[in-house]
Amino acid sequence: MNLLVETVKTGSFQENSFIGWYPNSTEAFLIDPGDEAHLIAEFIERNSLIPKAIINTHAHLDHIGAVQSLKEKFNIPFYLHRNEKIILDSYEVSCQIFGIQPKQKPNVDMWFDNECELIIDKFKINTINTPGHTPGGTCLQVENHIFVGDTIFRGSVGRTDLLGGNSSHLKSSLIHLINSIDHNSTIHSGHGPDTTLKYELSKNPFLIPLKDRLN
Repeated sequence: MNLLVETVKTGSFQENSFIGWYPNSTEAFLIDPGDEAHLIAEFIERNSLIPKAIINTHAHLDHIGAVQSLKEKFNIPFYLHRNEKIILDSYEVSCQIFGIQPKQKPNVDMWFDNECELIIDKFKINTINTPGHTPGGTCLQVENHIFVGDTIFRGSVGRTDLLGGNSSHLKSSLIHLINSIDHNSTIHSGHGPDTTLKYELSKNPFLIPLKDRLN
């Protein structure tokens, strides 16, 4: 089946919050609901979807602001990499630094760590560990769709100067990602337009030097 993906841009950071589902089905999953929970809920209800879980690529403030509200509204679990706890615990302080009114910090129902396959209803979600932007940064693969959070953007990559960031780890993660997925897969980034690794390896100044690291 061909996965359908809706992008809802939320908050002052214009973060991409994602909703995924299959045609002729009502079950859905949410990835990185960052803010403005009402916008995400409106799309879900307008399309008669039934969310089954929230899975995050990482826990920066602009990616988790709507999590707890949607968790409670739809009574669904929240999945997060275990190494993101330090980022999640810094949520309120991060909001103060950026001058943002914090929402309720979400409670994690399911921690994961090693790369694995998450089975959520009819969805099979492969986790790809990609630390660097944050300690537990994770790319989430559903068929030929890769939700990468802030690991990579069209023409750029995630910053590493915030809490838990590490440029060396990010470089290793990019090499791991390059060698883990089909380069024609659709990459859904946390900000900006979709892209593919095929495009980024030819245009992205951060990835072009990594081409010789291909398996």
